[in-house]
Amino acid sequence: MTTPKPKPIPKPGPPASGASPAVVAAHATHPVRVPVASDVSDEELAAAAAHGSVADDQVMVKDGDDTRAVGPAKGEDPLKPYVRAYFELKASIERFHARLESAELSPKDIDDALTGLRESVAEPKAVGDLAALRERLEVVAGEAEAIRERIHEERRAAREAAFADRERIVARAEEIAAKPEAQVHWKNDTAELRSLLDEWKAAQRDNARLAKDSEKALWKRFTTARSSFEKARKHHFAELDRANTEVASRKEELAAKAEHLAESTDWDRTAREFRDLMAQWKTSGRGRRSVDDALWKRFQTAQDAFFDARRGASEAENEALAGNVEAKEAAVAEAEGILPITDLNAAKQALRVAQDRFDAAGMVPRGDVARLNKRMGAVEKAVRDAEDARWNQRNPEIERRASGAAAQLQSAIAGLEDDLTKAQAKGDKRRIKEAEEALAARRAWLEQIEGVVK
Repeated sequence: MTTPKPKPIPKPGPPASGASPAVVAAHATHPVRVPVASDVSDEELAAAAAHGSVADDQVMVKDGDDTRAVGPAKGEDPLKPYVRAYFELKASIERFHARLESAELSPKDIDDALTGLRESVAEPKAVGDLAALRERLEVVAGEAEAIRERIHEERRAAREAAFADRERIVARAEEIAAKPEAQVHWKNDTAELRSLLDEWKAAQRDNARLAKDSEKALWKRFTTARSSFEKARKHHFAELDRANTEVASRKEELAAKAEHLAESTDWDRTAREFRDLMAQWKTSGRGRRSVDDALWKRFQTAQDAFFDARRGASEAENEALAGNVEAKEAAVAEAEGILPITDLNAAKQALRVAQDRFDAAGMVPRGDVARLNKRMGAVEKAVRDAEDARWNQRNPEIERRASGAAAQLQSAIAGLEDDLTKAQAKGDKRRIKEAEEALAARRAWLEQIEGVVK
C-alpha cells in the first residue's frame, strides 16, 4: 500500500470579493508565514512516530481507542513515510488557517477546503496524534465558519448598499420621466439621465453584484423611464419644430407683404396697412430665434424704407407748399377783420371774398392746415350765429341759449388767457401765436353773441 496523500487545498488567490477591508489590509501589510512539512524537527517526528508500530509487515497507528493498519511496512524506517504524511496533513490545516488570516478565501473556498480536510483526517494513512490533529482542525474550522459568516454578512451589506444605490438611480430617472412637460428642462434633464446611465455602469462595474432577478427588474424600470423621457422629448421637439414652421410661415408672409408695400406711395392707406401688419406680427408667436431674427430684419427693412420715403415726400411737399402759408394767413386775417360784426350783410360779403382768397391760396403743409382752418371756421361760425340771431332776435329761447354760449365763451377765454400767460413765460412762440389767434376769434364771437343777448 502507498502512503495516502491529503486532498489538495485550493491555491492562494486574490482576496475574496466582499472580504473585510481590515482583513485585506492586514494581509497586505502583515503577510502570514505558511507552514510546510519539511519544517518539522526530529523531536516532533519522534513524538509522532510514538503513535505507530509495525506488526506483520503492516504499519499500525493508534487512533483513539483503536489501532488500525495504515499501510505496508517498507525500508529500514517503515514509519517515516507515514509520519511525514501526518505532518503533511497538519501543514495543510495550518496553511488553510494562514489563508484564513490573510482573507484569501471566499465562502465557497472555505466550505470546499473544510470538506476536503475533514475527509483527509477521517482515516488518514498517517502516523501521529490523529486526535490532536482533528481537534486542531475543528478549532480552525470554528474560525473559518466565523470568517465565512462575516464575509457573508459583508457581502449581504454590500449587496444591500449596491441595491440601494441602483434604486436611487432608478428612482431619480423615474422622477425626471414623470415631470409635467411644463417643468421639464430638456437640456439639463437629458444630461442628467445620461449621467445616471454612467452611474449605473459604474455601479455595475465597481459595486457588489446583485441577484439577477433584482438587477433585471431595476434595469427594466430604468430603461422604461429613459424610454418614456426620450419619447416625450422627441414629441416635444417635433411639436416645437411644427410650431416654429407655422410661425416662420406666418412671418414670412408678413415680411413679403411689407416688402410689397414698401414701394407704395399711397402714404396714408399704406401707413395704416403697416400698422395692421405690425399688430399681426406681434400676435404671430415666437419661432426659432435665428429664423425670427432674419424675418424681422426683412420686415423692419421694408417698413423703414416706406416710412423714410413717406417722410422724404412729406418734407418735399411741405417745402413746396410753404409759400402758400403767407397768402392763407392773410386771407384768414382778412376774415377775422370783420369781427365784431356790426353790419351783417357787409360782413357776409367780406367773408365770401376772404374765403375765395383762402381757397385760391392753395394747399399748405400739413402742420398748418388745422390751425388755419380752425381760425377761418371761427369767423364763419360767428357770421352764421349773427345771421341766426337776427332772425331770432325776439325769441326768448334763443336769447337763453346765447347767454349760455356767452358764459361758455367767457370760460374758454379765461382758459386761453391762462395758456397765453404760460406760453409767454416759457417763451414758446408757436404756442403764443396759437393762443393769441384763438383768443381773438373767441372774443369776436363773444361780442357777437353779447349783441344778440342785448
